[in-house]
Amino acid sequence: MRTSRLKREAQRGIQESQNAKTNPIFEPAVTQKLHKLLAQTGLGSRREMEKLIATGLVTINGKVAEIGDRVGATDLVRIKRRIIHLKFGERLPRIILYHKPEGEIVSRNDPHNRPSVFNKLPKLKTSKWVSIGRLDFNTCGLLVFTTDGVLANRLMHPRFEVEREYAVRVVGRLDPNQITLLTTGIKLKDGLAKFDFLSDHGGRGSNHWYRVILKEGRNREVRRMFEAIGLTVSRLIRVRFGSIKLPPHLKRGKSMELNKKDVENLLELST
Repeated sequence: MRTSRLKREAQRGIQESQNAKTNPIFEPAVTQKLHKLLAQTGLGSRREMEKLIATGLVTINGKVAEIGDRVGATDLVRIKRRIIHLKFGERLPRIILYHKPEGEIVSRNDPHNRPSVFNKLPKLKTSKWVSIGRLDFNTCGLLVFTTDGVLANRLMHPRFEVEREYAVRVVGRLDPNQITLLTTGIKLKDGLAKFDFLSDHGGRGSNHWYRVILKEGRNREVRRMFEAIGLTVSRLIRVRFGSIKLPPHLKRGKSMELNKKDVENLLELST
């Protein structure tokens, strides 16, 4: 009797599968691209997930995944033997702010074994923190991290023109001609660069402070721009990224998590 019931259930399952292909009442399961879903879990950027898939370490229902594969909520995805819980809902990602001091690198792997910002961040069990942009070893200030690699990618993309604001201390003082060069365009090895805003904030002795804003994040761009006009940056602090300001109460080497409202505001910035 038990065997007969199992046979009927199996036949019904086959019939429903056939109906789903021919009957418009049965809608196909919603699927999304695998590399995008993996990025949303915080394992890395979309590009990094495509590279991971290309290694053959990712499987879908036991079959080696390929770049471009799509998965649904019922599919079982693994990286090696580890089951990956994909996000198909609208749950908000986690976002934290970190006050980076000088002398830390924004990387998990460093051949020189220098201190890493990632060692100071809250530990995660099922995902990892993805940095939204970087700061070089000798630059301090605001860093933003998220568990959503797709969000990080968007906010770093040049087309969104997210403002980065810095406090810059230089040895010397800008003259009118140098200010014009910095705000209209100065040639660097990787193309033209300019500040969208520059203001004088005074100083003492040979050091002088400026506030600058630019809408891209090329490697050491602020330092290289000042070096191109013959001035050395002696201190560089990022004080704002987009709508997020470095909280005055956030001490160096410490982090804080954004609340739901602030996360939603940052998501709007990336749409």
